[in-house]
Amino acid sequence: MYTCAVRPEIASLSAYVPGMSIAEVRERYGLSRVIKMASNENPLGVSPLVRKVLATSLEEAFRYPQGGNPALREALARAHHVSPERIVVGNGSDEIIDMLIRMLAVPGRHSVVCFEPCFSLYPIQARICGVETRRCPLSPDYSFDLDALFSLVDTGTRLVFVTTPDNPSGYCPPLAAMRRLAEQLERHFPRCLLVVDEAYMDFAGASCGDTSRFSLLASGDLPANVAILRTFSKSYGLAGLRLGYEVLPAELAGFYWRARLPFSVNSLAEKAGLAVLRDSEFRRATLECIRSGRCRLTEGLRLLECDVWPSEANFLMIRLPEGYDASSCFEHLLQCGIIIRPLSSYGMPDKLRISIGTKEDNEAFLEALRECPAYTLLYQFSPKDTGQSKVK
Repeated sequence: MYTCAVRPEIASLSAYVPGMSIAEVRERYGLSRVIKMASNENPLGVSPLVRKVLATSLEEAFRYPQGGNPALREALARAHHVSPERIVVGNGSDEIIDMLIRMLAVPGRHSVVCFEPCFSLYPIQARICGVETRRCPLSPDYSFDLDALFSLVDTGTRLVFVTTPDNPSGYCPPLAAMRRLAEQLERHFPRCLLVVDEAYMDFAGASCGDTSRFSLLASGDLPANVAILRTFSKSYGLAGLRLGYEVLPAELAGFYWRARLPFSVNSLAEKAGLAVLRDSEFRRATLECIRSGRCRLTEGLRLLECDVWPSEANFLMIRLPEGYDASSCFEHLLQCGIIIRPLSSYGMPDKLRISIGTKEDNEAFLEALRECPAYTLLYQFSPKDTGQSKVK
């Protein structure tokens, strides 16, 4: 009889917890229509140009993609004004995160540093690799204490992960502060790579897309010890095809291509990526949808007396009024056919995260939230009022 004997790191692992799917909610509650505002996906769906390209590319699906994905790397290099030798692509940015840890950190000798909470894949993949993770708590307002983060780094630290805009708060640190952190690391710990995860950077700025004020990559002056992670899952609407990329130091990128599993980016994902990079109208519509939706949801949630954290991303983190139970509200919304993200897995059981949806999605969410039993008791509507008046 076989006895399962996995490594201790795997036995003690808590797996990544994804948001609920539309199919799950439909089946559980017998609903025909479900709105998903939980996973920060593109509310406009798939680019029309991508649809056309995929439809005509299916007949080539029996072929292996070209090794190293040179066409996609060239297109990304042009988009970001960097050398193609610095671009790597992966099966989602998740693959690249895993590869960086396995390439740079020796189990039992090296460490990675990140904030807490943060994207859970950083500590999960480090644990799978048997690498120590050191975590710095976020400030009480969910901003970054980069000096405190730097204090956790020593000569054995090989990677420092920072997400900007951050998930789940939407906070974006000042560009000067990120540059200063890179300079500190380069001066004191030249073998440490600063990995800046810019998955949501396309949405930064009041008008969305104003990335040069926030992004080291878009600033045109990328420090030599910095790697920038990007994804096609958010603004480009390709989450289901799993496509991510990173701008790395050229030497490290060369080692990445040696170590990566061959053909991890499939040919359809590559063609979709090339197509959506050309679809400027889809990008414009996406950024406008997020800009207007973020403003509308912020306004509507504050009218309902929620605490809403300022966000540079395509989601909002909120806290319901005092005395309200976030898990009960989440369950009520599920029954209404609306999926949002409870943040208990981030260690924040009193908070919720709402992805920006279409105009119709946003209004449906606000209406369902108003109908939550707690709000029904707390608010009454008067024909004379333009807003809501609190029951005394």
